[in-house]
Amino acid sequence: MKDVHRPRESMDLNLLRVFEMVYREQHLTRSAEALALTPSAVSHALRRLREQLGDPLFVRDGKLMRPTPACLRQAPALITQLAQLRQMLQRWGHFEPSQSRQRFRIGMPDAVELMLLPALHHAVSALAPLCSIVSAHFDRAGLGRQLAAGQLDLAIDVAQPMVEPVRHGHLLSDAFCLLARAGHPLGGPPALPDYLAARHVAVSSRATGVVMEDATLAQMGLQREVAVRCQNYTSAFRVLSGSDLLLTVPARLADAVAPPGLQRWPLPFELPAVQLHVYWHAHNEGDPANDWLRARVLSLAG
Repeated sequence: MKDVHRPRESMDLNLLRVFEMVYREQHLTRSAEALALTPSAVSHALRRLREQLGDPLFVRDGKLMRPTPACLRQAPALITQLAQLRQMLQRWGHFEPSQSRQRFRIGMPDAVELMLLPALHHAVSALAPLCSIVSAHFDRAGLGRQLAAGQLDLAIDVAQPMVEPVRHGHLLSDAFCLLARAGHPLGGPPALPDYLAARHVAVSSRATGVVMEDATLAQMGLQREVAVRCQNYTSAFRVLSGSDLLLTVPARLADAVAPPGLQRWPLPFELPAVQLHVYWHAHNEGDPANDWLRARVLSLAG
């Protein structure tokens, strides 16, 4: 009988990281992307694991990688132990903000970056002057993979349904207001009929689909005309400054980056406030650097 016990004693822990991701994703290509590896490297790692553990671990089912019965039995406990090992090693490490040169990678949409990144840089650099921040786009559907793979330390985004091992906490609420150029023909805050009769700028990273204000109006049986749909608020502000269009925008974002020459009015209807949350991976619980960074982000709520 083949002796597989000695290879297990000298197993490369990086192989277990690959195993964990393939077990979660059950898809070779997605696992490779999350791990920043090539599919062939993931396949090679799985082959080594199969040889060392004496089990196929996963079998192909179309594009999916289905766990074997033995894998289904053992994987949950193994993944729990890996998480505990990460937590232990993280707590072992010491994070001294004033001396650290750590690079923090934070996922955030454009609007959140405009609103929070300057204040976050100030909050971090005041206590950790040698640390750096990378603001990065992310795919909401793949956020859990990016956090698990260490591609992101945190993410800041609107409230989204999440399940373990992704964790999240409320950061802030941001109510909407209405912006128009100085000297706009309306002359002051519009009543609802005037709002609906005006033409508007909408902002969305998506080329199609309904934005929040239009969804709310549709629930009321109402509709407005969108003359320009922008990908970001920077462009929307510039369009607004040279036109008679109106822009419905989160108030905190307007405070942070709206240019001079725009006037602010209250909305003539109730629009739910934007809820921003902070997202992190469970295996970063107890990591001194990640805990410190989350505290700096949460300090922005004030």
